[in-house]
Amino acid sequence: MNVTKPDAMKKKRFTKHFVHLFLLPALVFYVGFMIYPIFQALLNSFFAWNGLKRGPFVGLQNFVRLFTESPFRETFVRALSHNVVFFVGSVLSKLVVAFFLAMLINGRIKGKELFKTLYFVPKLLSVIVVGFLFSLILNPTYGALNSLLNGIGLPELAKPWLGDPNTALYSIILVNSWYGFGFAVLIFLVGLQAIPQEIYEAARIDGASGMTMLRKMTIPLAMPSIMIMTILTFIGSFETFELIYAMQGSSGGPYFSTDVLGLYFYRLLFGSVGGGDSIAIGSALAVVLLLLIAGATAVSLFFFRRKEVEL
Repeated sequence: MNVTKPDAMKKKRFTKHFVHLFLLPALVFYVGFMIYPIFQALLNSFFAWNGLKRGPFVGLQNFVRLFTESPFRETFVRALSHNVVFFVGSVLSKLVVAFFLAMLINGRIKGKELFKTLYFVPKLLSVIVVGFLFSLILNPTYGALNSLLNGIGLPELAKPWLGDPNTALYSIILVNSWYGFGFAVLIFLVGLQAIPQEIYEAARIDGASGMTMLRKMTIPLAMPSIMIMTILTFIGSFETFELIYAMQGSSGGPYFSTDVLGLYFYRLLFGSVGGGDSIAIGSALAVVLLLLIAGATAVSLFFFRRKEVEL
């Protein structure tokens, strides 16, 4: 039986639209677990709450309380400062090192694929598993790290890494960097491999040195991958929760030295920090965190795009 041209066109259009139905499950999950909670948090932040019962409309009062009323103000500022330290520490301990390792792997060294695999293996583990694993490694009494330092004759370097407020946050930053190290290396490696080798050959002929090529060529041409990893690191640093929760608990101990906005939000909604109106203050905090991440991401995109145009 021959199919006419109009029938074939109808069948083609039907197939084209039918394929879109396969996106429906992902759309439902995205709306149900992303868009709807954001909308609900925004709505809840404008109302007073008494336990689980919504009260009258209060406008921006919950935001004012979050920024001005004690102890919300002090806890918010402290947690926000820890998130900033987490981001800066992640950039220095993960992105900078990962970029130079990606440059080494991109060069003429043997075993490139093996190194890429080894670097990426930690990313395959669960964050909770990594947190509990390093809690054991950093244990001051029987942990592997202090046992190693004592065994090689450096007992003065052995510390209660997670029990000292001066080292707890930095220890977790290093653990987080180790966990996401391989992903950063792969992203940077993709960006470096996209740079034509002819550019380097022409620069060498012109007498350019290694540092000059790094500063004038490699970093500017790899800016898209640097932009992606910087933004992802910023978002991850301000959304961090699981690793600190697994290693230090919901209070961000010791003495709130590892407390971050994610933990504070958790305590507000599921603890007794905010009292009867914890949903109101917690929702206000969620909205502030969303605006902070979205705003900083937009500014970063504008800055990096402008840098790309200038270069």
